Amino acid sequence: MELSGQISKTGKTERFQRGFYILPSLFTVGSLVCGYIAIISTLKATGITDGAQARWVFDTAAKAIGWAVIFDGLDGRIARLTNSCSDFGREFDSLADVITFGVAPAFLAFAWGVRPIEELAGTQLVQHLQDAGWVVTFAFVICGAARLARFNVDTGKPVTDRRYFVGLPIPAAAGVIAGLIHCIKWPVNDWVWSPVWLAIVGILAFLMVSKVRYPSFKTLDLRRRRPYMAIILIGIIIYAMWTYSEPVLLAIALAYALSGPVSRFISKIRPHPPAPQEVHAS
Repeated sequence: MELSGQISKTGKTERFQRGFYILPSLFTVGSLVCGYIAIISTLKATGITDGAQARWVFDTAAKAIGWAVIFDGLDGRIARLTNSCSDFGREFDSLADVITFGVAPAFLAFAWGVRPIEELAGTQLVQHLQDAGWVVTFAFVICGAARLARFNVDTGKPVTDRRYFVGLPIPAAAGVIAGLIHCIKWPVNDWVWSPVWLAIVGILAFLMVSKVRYPSFKTLDLRRRRPYMAIILIGIIIYAMWTYSEPVLLAIALAYALSGPVSRFISKIRPHPPAPQEVHAS
């Protein structure tokens, strides 16, 4: 009886642990669903001629990417808290990220910031902007895929500083695109602003494959005791995000995207302490 009880208990424990492996994958699926919704919404918006109606459909696509960023952050956090990290989960998450944070925001960026100028006169300048739009948005996709591949390789190395990411994470880059569209909403219909938009997308693509370091927050232990003021601050931030989502979410996305270059610039101009001089015994 005792042996059978131990076997039964062990079997339940193994099934329970396997169930935990499903949990982070469910959040990855949620992120993938949001990416699919963003692509479908963007495709739907391109067929709408009414600008007032199209802006809300574009906003739906941007919100879907925003929810995907939340799901992507939760799947890794839950996998670490439940000790259910696996090679399958890492690869599945990367493949989902290519679609949700690579293809979906690139498609949205082109449809929102480049394609609307087709309604203008078919000048040669407009044609050049469209060609540049294809190149820049594709660069965003391929740089994001390269960023994910480098992350997977670096994760397998024995010595890795878990406090920082090397290069802008692809969810953060997609978050900037979604945040800008969610805040502005109206699609770009002036060719003057289209090059500015493409420059922003191109900078995000470059930051993803750069050597600029960004905080990862992986060492943040949520199980440690915190001052009670922390929950008040978190509550205020959540309320601000819900009530004033457009400026608050955009400010958060831009602050994180700029934190890496700003920190690197400060470290370059900050005077370093002189090296200690060796003292030779007489």
